[in-house]
Amino acid sequence: MISFSTCWNSGRHTAGDAMLREIEGKLGFNLIELGHGIRISLMPGIQKMFDAGKVRFSSLHNFCPLPVEVMVASPDCYQFSAVSPEERERAIKQTFQTIDFAKRLNAPFVVLHLGEVRMRPVTDLLIGLAKTGKYLSRKYVRLKVKAVRKRERIAPDYLHRAKDCLRRIIDYSTTENIKLGLEGRRGYEEIPTERELPALLEEMESPQLGYWHDFGHAQIKENLAFLDHAEWLRAIGPRTFGCHVQDCIWPAQDHQPPFAGDVDLEKLVPLLPANCLFVWEMSPNKTADEIRRSVQVWKERFGE
Repeated sequence: MISFSTCWNSGRHTAGDAMLREIEGKLGFNLIELGHGIRISLMPGIQKMFDAGKVRFSSLHNFCPLPVEVMVASPDCYQFSAVSPEERERAIKQTFQTIDFAKRLNAPFVVLHLGEVRMRPVTDLLIGLAKTGKYLSRKYVRLKVKAVRKRERIAPDYLHRAKDCLRRIIDYSTTENIKLGLEGRRGYEEIPTERELPALLEEMESPQLGYWHDFGHAQIKENLAFLDHAEWLRAIGPRTFGCHVQDCIWPAQDHQPPFAGDVDLEKLVPLLPANCLFVWEMSPNKTADEIRRSVQVWKERFGE
């Protein structure tokens, strides 16, 4: 089943119904993920379209709607891993609100970011080295190994805080019958890494909680030598609820239409469950024509 994220056009609309009509009219989707750029001002039009039976929602990306004090797409504005208990509590309450909105719109999934380990960001530094021909150079390897050692040493406290928050969110989502997808992240600093995720899912031990794969993020990590994309999907595939579908041009230009970059979708898609949800998550600068072409190729190769 394929869906489409509003991250492509939420930033250029002031009315939620116009935003949804553009996706349906230009791209042919009426199954939608509400992305992490949904401002409260868009909600009346979204509700209007839903009440009229003109749109269905597959998923909501936390935080949705955005907190009133946040004016631009910012899924990490409050983090479950934060040292500040006030920030963690705000993140939990805003997530409860997203779950409430998902239930109101009959959307079965909410996609979550868990936060990050506070350290010197290494991902963009590695990307910069790769772009300048220093991929896997001595400097590259030293920088990466130092970051891995630092993260392994300090991550437990951040993970502990994130898991404490997640337990409360799982309890709430269970009462509302909404499933939670933990998104695979782009940055090595972010939570969870692929090393951490399987154990986290086992510890939470909830059928409401699963993995949300992002093809672009995973490909960036493969390009930076953090993981093997196919090997990772073989391991985590059975725990996957859904995916963000995007391609990636080496080393880190993601949010491209499928089949426009280096992601080997024909090898990777079969590693996911038959009932997996595939959500197109496109950059706002991609044209409707580019997206339509990629959808057509997808349907030819993988079906609806």
